[in-house]
Amino acid sequence: MPAPPTPSSPSRPTVSEREARQVAEAAREQDWRKPSFAKELFLGRFRLDLIHPHPLPADEDVQRGEEFLAKLRDFCETKIDGAVIERDARIPDDVITGLKELGAFGMKIDTKYGGLGLTQVYYNKALALVGSANPAIGALLSAHQSIGVPQPLKMFGTQEQKDTFLPRCARTDISAFLLTEPDVGSDPARLATTAVRDGDDYVLDGVKLWTTNGVVADLLVVMARVPKSENGRGGITAFVVEAASEGITVENRNAFMGLRGLENGVTRFHRVRVPAAHRIGPEGAGLKIALTTLNTGRLSLPAMCVGAGKWCLKIAREWSAVREQWGKPVALHEAVGSKISFIAATTFALEAVLDLSSQMADEDRNDIRIEAALAKLYGSEMACLMADELVQIRGGRGFETAASLEARGERAVPAEQLLRDLRINRIFEGSTEIMHLLIAREAVDAHLSVAGDLIDPDKTLSDKARAGAQAGVFYAKWLPKLVAGPGQLPGSYADFHPADHRDLSGHLRYVERSARKLARSTFYAMSRWQGRMETKQGFLGRIVDIGAELFAMSAACVRAEHLRAGGDHGREAYQLADAFCRQSRIRVEELFGRLWTNTDDLDRKVVKGVLGGAYEWLEQGVVDPSGEGPWIAEATPGESRRKNLRRAIG
Repeated sequence: MPAPPTPSSPSRPTVSEREARQVAEAAREQDWRKPSFAKELFLGRFRLDLIHPHPLPADEDVQRGEEFLAKLRDFCETKIDGAVIERDARIPDDVITGLKELGAFGMKIDTKYGGLGLTQVYYNKALALVGSANPAIGALLSAHQSIGVPQPLKMFGTQEQKDTFLPRCARTDISAFLLTEPDVGSDPARLATTAVRDGDDYVLDGVKLWTTNGVVADLLVVMARVPKSENGRGGITAFVVEAASEGITVENRNAFMGLRGLENGVTRFHRVRVPAAHRIGPEGAGLKIALTTLNTGRLSLPAMCVGAGKWCLKIAREWSAVREQWGKPVALHEAVGSKISFIAATTFALEAVLDLSSQMADEDRNDIRIEAALAKLYGSEMACLMADELVQIRGGRGFETAASLEARGERAVPAEQLLRDLRINRIFEGSTEIMHLLIAREAVDAHLSVAGDLIDPDKTLSDKARAGAQAGVFYAKWLPKLVAGPGQLPGSYADFHPADHRDLSGHLRYVERSARKLARSTFYAMSRWQGRMETKQGFLGRIVDIGAELFAMSAACVRAEHLRAGGDHGREAYQLADAFCRQSRIRVEELFGRLWTNTDDLDRKVVKGVLGGAYEWLEQGVVDPSGEGPWIAEATPGESRRKNLRRAIG
């Protein structure tokens, strides 16, 4: 066998800010072939018809899903001990083996490949259930199926790849997704791992960080940069890689503040040969594959956030009923009661957002890229708030570990663990800050499509003239529609004001009015800042947060009406939806106010002062307990000098 080729570039690629943006833009799905409720919402069009009546799953999907949930619930109650996982910082091998035998690793894989063929709705219900037993198990199953080998192969793999790998993923093998590197997070243009073509193989060299499932994985999805050649376009490309291949070393099993059972590591590739037949899609399509996979894959995180909310509500209810202060249960004190109301209403809304988005994903009638991103963003933020409120409701017992509570004879309630475990969801699969930018880009897509050349400094005067004419036609039709709408008519959305129930129609009228106001605000900002709009991340984040609240309000009302029409807790659902919408409206009004009244400009000046050392005097009077070492670990390609920590299961 000839010697493997040397990596084309052992140093990390150097790219400008503009080049990095171009890479990210090229990976986006450019077209909107199907309607999107959330996209229309950001444009000031409240398309309630896209989500109401609430879409429903097929009877056979419900039966298959409920049968599996019953088996999974029994497994969670009898085979999973969350305290053991927290204590040992490891999911026992027999638990993982049992989940394989149950079919939990093949929930989203078609039955013809040995999977369970569950819908997105029931896959998410299963993740919420198993995540409540232990969030690390939820992360294990989610990383395997939502972003690991099964999903990209389902969407982009060849038939041969599906026949080869999907049966393994359904029952025996664990998969992981490897994109991040020590110096590359949400900026993949600087990806340094290379894959050099050598005959019928590619040769991989590089280091990957935060490889969830990577310590125990059998199969890996690896993103690597392929050099441009005569026979290939090159670019960031996706590969299925056997984790036991020669040259792969798991150099570290990382430890975190939460999810102590997470099998997350650092993986080094040194001259690893991968058959070209294991490349997913064409060269250069890796990022697009990753982002498209995440369109529905992101729904796994809000699924586990919903499960966390349900548990928070259960503990808050039980504890607050028995704990007395000043002669009555703490729940009846307004300061505590408002927290319980927030948890109950928010859990209802999060489940509404999740189920609605998931059912739309199953039906494939709508483009849900923004809905899924909003669900991830909103779910991860609100779940952390609910867990924090639960710790506060529990007081000192909320701060105390479950093991300590049990040792002194009280119920082992892991409230502080939940707070630690949930914190990563604001970072996983796109941090809140990155999600703000991603959603904002999609939200203003219509504007950039018609007027983008006007604010592009590289466009010629003739290009700008054409864009100006095109924009004039678009805005002449669009802007007048933002002045008035159904939200100003008292009788609108009368379906949501049934007899003997609370009136939700007023909340939907508020959503319609606010959507138009949101669109007007976005247009004004683009007119004011033009090409500098992309630097106004504080403004864009608030725009997205308003959209998230409006989407959640819409989903909560639609779910409440669906439950009422089906005779399933309709009165209670209307009450929860009403409470959530009233709480949400307060947040929306605050966000609207902060669009134009904020400290963004002053904050930028302070940041420059901090980075320039102007406030170093403020840091005096403390000691730094940090250890020695570089801020970012060296990741030069080469042979590993460390022990391989990979462990196979089963």
